[in-house]
Amino acid sequence: MHAERNGRGRPLRAGLALTACAVLLAGCASMPDGGNLKKVDASQRPDSQSQVRVYAIPPSENARAVDIVQGFLEALTSDDPDFTIARKYLTKDASAAWDPEHSTTVLADGPNTVADNLGNDSGGGRTYSLTGRQVATVNKQHAYVPDEKSYAQTVHLSQQSGQNGRVWRIDRLPKGIVLGESDFERNYEAVNKYYFAEPGAGTRGGGPKALVADPIYVRQRIDPLTETVKSLLDGPTHWLEPVVNSRFDTGTRLAPDAKSLAPDDKNKLVVPLSGRGGRVGQERCTEMAAQLLFTLQDLTSSGVEQVELRREGGSQLCVLGKDRAETVASPRSTNRPSYQYFVDDKQRLVRMPGNAGSNAKPEPVSGPFGQPEEELQSVAVSRNEVRAAGVSADGHRLYTASLVGGSLGGPELRSRGKTPDQGLSTPSWDGRGDLWVADRDRKRPRLLWLDQGTGEPVQVRVSGLDGRIEAVRVSADGVRIALLVKKGDKTSLRIGRVERSGGKGEQPEISVVEPRAAAPQMEEVTAMSWAGPSRLVVVGRESGGVQQMRYVQCDGSARAGATLPGLTGVKEIAASEDETQPLLAHSDDGIVRLPSGAQWQTVGKDGTGPVYPG
Repeated sequence: MHAERNGRGRPLRAGLALTACAVLLAGCASMPDGGNLKKVDASQRPDSQSQVRVYAIPPSENARAVDIVQGFLEALTSDDPDFTIARKYLTKDASAAWDPEHSTTVLADGPNTVADNLGNDSGGGRTYSLTGRQVATVNKQHAYVPDEKSYAQTVHLSQQSGQNGRVWRIDRLPKGIVLGESDFERNYEAVNKYYFAEPGAGTRGGGPKALVADPIYVRQRIDPLTETVKSLLDGPTHWLEPVVNSRFDTGTRLAPDAKSLAPDDKNKLVVPLSGRGGRVGQERCTEMAAQLLFTLQDLTSSGVEQVELRREGGSQLCVLGKDRAETVASPRSTNRPSYQYFVDDKQRLVRMPGNAGSNAKPEPVSGPFGQPEEELQSVAVSRNEVRAAGVSADGHRLYTASLVGGSLGGPELRSRGKTPDQGLSTPSWDGRGDLWVADRDRKRPRLLWLDQGTGEPVQVRVSGLDGRIEAVRVSADGVRIALLVKKGDKTSLRIGRVERSGGKGEQPEISVVEPRAAAPQMEEVTAMSWAGPSRLVVVGRESGGVQQMRYVQCDGSARAGATLPGLTGVKEIAASEDETQPLLAHSDDGIVRLPSGAQWQTVGKDGTGPVYPG
């Protein structure tokens, strides 16, 4: 195999892919015909990989069994669209049965290959073990699933007739493909595809309908635009499917002649549809186009600014541009935050303009939370910045009040927790205007929901959760909830799916279902916040490590280089789902914020509970 050089002319390692041949200006040296199989340390590759392309080479006629195994594994890391070269290492029958799209298994350091027997087996073949530490799998829906465990599979080889005699080929192999983590990061790109929140979730009332991000991974140099569109048409991933719907009917596909999609010179993408997708009304079609347009905005290389949907015969269905897309649907809160908030040293709620410079002074909010009527431990501001919810300093009482004026009424909720950290958590508002809070009372831990922040609290059923909820953050779409869950001395981050049932006028039944790990690489997570449609910022530490901040995807994946500038003693973190806004944190330096491209700036030496609306 060989790799292109980066913009500075230096050859870039490609982990597994570059261990068996040198990088040459004219191409690649031939496969070695001697030596033992060995573990390939994929972690040696530099982070600057974005311009690396790796090309596979076919097996040589005199390749030994060991060379065939090594060459096949290297070919899996290449940018070969259909794994055509990788198939040359397989027998005809094995190639016909092998489905590389079945799954991608991600190992921490690439597969370690060991010969199970150095001589021929009874059938004249040879077997090799592939071992390693599995990190995750990417399934047939392109969904990333953390799955840490030992990996052990085998490949079997037999001899068959070649042009110049007998040659070794693989006749039995694992399903899908297997890669080292760094090769996965080089080859695959994270993309959010978007679906509409089911009725009962998302934003209430009029205005744009709520879109929910469904993160997937596609091969970033193998026509990612077309693959992303196909994945969107195939429907949501299994985990998200119960709470979202697609405006594309089941069975809608790209027209047969649409082999590869690309925008024209005006950045318009024409998408011809077959099946029932060509028989929809104008409103439905516009919503379909919105799903496509927002999905392609998250694809780094797409450049698409307008989508035109067409029937299979070529006639137009509808057209939608970026300028109109947010009037149809929105993948985040429809209101951009005007202010950042925190609790100052007088236990009042104060705010700063979101775009304020480093010399801006916080000011108390209007209404009772800006006055010392009740000392506050934590607060949450509604997404429209009209109301707020506050927890008393002792953690026992939850209040809601206007940010415009008025007085503080009685508490909406009480906790019997003995200490502040065993009382009520920081509340969280969803995109519907409903309020969520955890009661951390050791004798009666509960997750609670309040319709529009008032009235009788509803206890939320949480299934499959092993531990006690310490913190709650609901996404703007109202479909996903981030939970810090404590078990013993460990606190982990889980993302659950929010399901609602109950007819109009009935007491709703609300459940959090299938909570899954969102930062499995961290041994301890101490703070978190949503930081985009599918992204969170977390504070924690890996095993044996020091505290760090990093971005993670809600599917549990974390891209290389996702760490943030260091900050000492971070206790709380806040981010806006509008990714242009700076991060806020409560640290040993006080309340600080991190504008884009800058370093941490101190806002106030004293204060706690930094929050954005939500």
